[in-house]
Amino acid sequence: MSPVVVDETLALSFRLLAALTLVGVPAYAWRVRGRTYAIFALVILALSLPGAVLAHERLRTWLSPAATTVADGAFAFCMAAAGLHLVALVRPRLRTRAFRWLVSVPGMAFVAAGTLSGLWLLALLPVRAALALLGYESALDGLRWLDLVPFVIAVVSILTSYRLADEIVRVRLGKAGPETVSRLPVERYRRRPPEPLTRRPLRIVQITDPHLGPWQPVHRLQRRIGDLIDREPDLVLLTGDFLTMEGMGSPGALREALAPLRAVSERCFAIFGNHDHESAEEVRAALAANGIRLLVDEEIVTETAVGPVQIVGADYVGRGRGDHIRALLARFPRRRDVLRLFLLHDPSGFRHVPVGDVDLTLSGHTHGGQLGLVSFGLDWTVLSRTRWPDHGLFGHGANRLYVHRGTGFYGFPLRIGVPGELSILELVQE
Repeated sequence: MSPVVVDETLALSFRLLAALTLVGVPAYAWRVRGRTYAIFALVILALSLPGAVLAHERLRTWLSPAATTVADGAFAFCMAAAGLHLVALVRPRLRTRAFRWLVSVPGMAFVAAGTLSGLWLLALLPVRAALALLGYESALDGLRWLDLVPFVIAVVSILTSYRLADEIVRVRLGKAGPETVSRLPVERYRRRPPEPLTRRPLRIVQITDPHLGPWQPVHRLQRRIGDLIDREPDLVLLTGDFLTMEGMGSPGALREALAPLRAVSERCFAIFGNHDHESAEEVRAALAANGIRLLVDEEIVTETAVGPVQIVGADYVGRGRGDHIRALLARFPRRRDVLRLFLLHDPSGFRHVPVGDVDLTLSGHTHGGQLGLVSFGLDWTVLSRTRWPDHGLFGHGANRLYVHRGTGFYGFPLRIGVPGELSILELVQE
């Protein structure tokens, strides 16, 4: 078979797979699992496939013959992987390592790259149109490589998604602060230990948004938890969103993944996140099996190496969040001379915490913003101008909030420029 025939066959295979996936996956999902997931799959495909198809056609116009063959094969393979991944979610469960690496990872990366490609090509359209009108054909040729940017980002994002930044984070509690919720500087130590303190800090491990699934299989979460508890924290605080669709479809998997915490269960306290209400009994059972205390609008006072600590745990609620937070904190008032922590999955509720009522609120939910410039040492993310504090330390009067970037993430889209976090928090009381 001639190279031209091979190229055309692969290109046609990609187009046919794209059309079959767009029509077949939502139809199959509707019949087997129901309307909600069918609509979810259709939306995902509608966002990603137009960009993927357009990018494929553009690349074929300027790549060399050998590179075109590789691109056609890669597009066809990844399209098939994306379709198989979405089909597998019709009956979700945790899959084998081979399935994750051959289907889920390339499939989800391709979906992310296709979505980015559509937006990217749309953004470049005015630039290319202006150059064409001005007659700068050579400049247009020189810009062809920009078509590859979304795919390079997708590949880099796979590495970012699997990597957790190993950090010691010093959070200094205060008696004053900004009048509105504002970002505060925070001390992060990644490749060197911090200077010793004159007074021993409270050492906290926060585990949030592990999202057991293709990007966070059982063995990986076990290893990460084991690494954290080897550092002998005073408290292990779990702030919700334990499962993905795959994790919810695998009874007992979360219990197994959290097993390393059994050895330090007396120091472990957890709350629900929004996704946990989709499989509440499974999460309850996994926490209970490992001796982890679940706080559902409750408080506990526990002894630590630096003295007693009051922990108030908020359940996740979608509506009436301000009234819920204020009523909960009023029901369990601050105890005299006791450090007061508040576990709150969604950090957007921090603005409802009465000023001076909580020393430190610990949240997750945002995955650090998931798309931003944190990997380059900058705080900016796509959530920076929204109502969500995205990552790091924030203040409101004497109140402090720490938003953890996450022990995992859900899967769509991938992390880009915002690595997850494998950190020890050291609370320094001024």
